[in-house]
Amino acid sequence: MLDLKYIRDHLADVKANIANRFVQADADLVVRLYDERNNLIQEIESLRKRRNENAARMKGKPSPEERAPLIEEGKSIKEQLPVREERLKNVEAELLEEAQKIPNMAHPQAPLGKEEKDNLEVRRWGTVPTFSFAPKDHVELGQELDLIDFDTATRVSGTKFYYLKNQAVMLDLALARYALDTVVSRGFMPTITPDIAREETVAGIGFQPRGEESNIYTIEGTGTCLIGTAEITLGGYHADQILESAQLPIRLAGLSHCFRREAGAAGQFSKGLYRVHQFTKVEMFVYCRPEDSDSIHDELLLIEEQIFQGLGVPYRVVDTCTGDLGGPAYRKFDIEAWMPGRGPGGDWGEVTSTSNCTDYQARRLGVRFRENGQTKLVHMLNGTACATSRAMIVVLENFQQPDGSIRIPDALVPYTGFEVIPPRAGFRS
Repeated sequence: MLDLKYIRDHLADVKANIANRFVQADADLVVRLYDERNNLIQEIESLRKRRNENAARMKGKPSPEERAPLIEEGKSIKEQLPVREERLKNVEAELLEEAQKIPNMAHPQAPLGKEEKDNLEVRRWGTVPTFSFAPKDHVELGQELDLIDFDTATRVSGTKFYYLKNQAVMLDLALARYALDTVVSRGFMPTITPDIAREETVAGIGFQPRGEESNIYTIEGTGTCLIGTAEITLGGYHADQILESAQLPIRLAGLSHCFRREAGAAGQFSKGLYRVHQFTKVEMFVYCRPEDSDSIHDELLLIEEQIFQGLGVPYRVVDTCTGDLGGPAYRKFDIEAWMPGRGPGGDWGEVTSTSNCTDYQARRLGVRFRENGQTKLVHMLNGTACATSRAMIVVLENFQQPDGSIRIPDALVPYTGFEVIPPRAGFRS
């Protein structure tokens, strides 16, 4: 959440940012509610002071002539105070609801645009593979090699679920362990996080736990949700704490299942493993001083690139446009890997993202640090080390062989225990 005083003092900039990010938020209403809240607080404090003064005079045993007006004033205060307090409670609730709709300010260099096509390509790595045969997508490969079963999962759990089978199980585990080992070598503390978080933590990170636009599964009657990413549980780890400056930066890596409703997601680019309701992910998360967040953001991106360079997968880095940024993000970079089975001739598909959320999440979650006797809000950043389902897509599709086998990238062989997923009987080239 943005600082309310900042919204009031920089109203024009905030409104321009809302427009550039193509979201529905009313900054004018937030300012009106903020001013009303402040006025109500002053009125309540004044009434409480008058009540205390009135009570002190009554204890002084005033004369009958003095006592009567004091009694009347006491009655008036007693009537006014609960009305103001109730109004303050309602205003604060509405103010919080409306303020949460206002996104973080975007980085001045973030490209202006409304959707994915407006993202700015920064660089590319690797060579897009060429094949002596017509490459298949991961859905067909998964079925032919008996690696992925979508049909049974649909019958058992519903659409956008899947069973991993045979070598795909080992590949999924290998991707997670490879990513974990990479980030641990870069100073991240590994964790396996809960797959459930309280609604207030989910909201504090910037996800909407309820409503039609929510991408989160709520667990009815519990006040909790299934997490959509370990960003939620890692971001809540230090909620309502004051950290010492010497502790920063704190680097955490979280392995978790992720659950997403993916409401409205459709189309050929959403098929198979690309957009599913459940997957496994290794997430990086950093708490740092404000002055360090830009350089740490660059570091997170380089780690993501290191992981995919290690796999030998061609990719490009894109600077995400203002309209495609998540609400908490100040700036976000995506890595899009080459997916030969995506569309008629292959295309880029997002496999990781990393966001600098500045103090937007920390303000709502109450994460501060102490430095030189003062407390300040930390900056919080996140980055995908590996979403195993999407990483599996690029491995299966980029390393498919003419005989129907899949070559395992060298970096994963120590984890899988095999170099090739062999073709099965009845393979059709």
